[in-house]
Amino acid sequence: MGHLTGLFYPWGLLLQGAAILHFIKRRPDTYWLYIVLFLGPIGAVVYLIAEALPDLGLLSGSLKVFPRRKRIRELEALVQANPSAGNFEELGDLYMEDGKLEKARAAFDRSISARGDSLDAFYRRGVCALQLGDAVNAVPDLERVVAKDPVYDFYRAGGLLAHAYALTGQKERAEALFRQVTARSVLSETYLNFADLLASEGKTAEAREWAQRVLDKKLAMPSYLKRRERPWFRSASKLLKRVPA
Repeated sequence: MGHLTGLFYPWGLLLQGAAILHFIKRRPDTYWLYIVLFLGPIGAVVYLIAEALPDLGLLSGSLKVFPRRKRIRELEALVQANPSAGNFEELGDLYMEDGKLEKARAAFDRSISARGDSLDAFYRRGVCALQLGDAVNAVPDLERVVAKDPVYDFYRAGGLLAHAYALTGQKERAEALFRQVTARSVLSETYLNFADLLASEGKTAEAREWAQRVLDKKLAMPSYLKRRERPWFRSASKLLKRVPA
């Protein structure tokens, strides 16, 4: 194996480095790390083909960054001449995709001021508020959405409203809504937010049960979904370690 490493030098080290960086970022099964370390460049190539190559599909949003930012600039200019609700809502959506949550929230404010009947604008403004740590202001927006459409975004709106209730100290309302939503939704995000609430209430056995449900989904998932769900699987594992049995 040392002979092969020398044969591929320095490309073999670069391949191993790329494989290890990908492993740290994506955290696939632990055995892959041993394959990369002990099989050298060959192990790195096998890993990159099996694990990194399929992950290219998850980069579609990143690959759109330049056309998205071009469209943002166009809309920023357009709203000066035509400050319509639709233009501000599209601008808010693009800001969210670009991670500019404060700007997105302000754009949704303008959209709602111009036309206050778009559930999408209220929902996204509520999500922005929640991600910015402002659960108090997320509550009324999410309440409005769930009141008009309880199924909105495949029950994610209801799950986020329950989470916002929990963050604002309304634990009874949060638990009641979580139980309604989880009876119909299979979103890992909702399961884990519910598990966090239960753990905070001292209901450790049930908290662990909901975290375990996230991990149990892995068995029946196709590979591409497992890749998307990895952050939730890691969160579930951390919760199980943190909450005593």
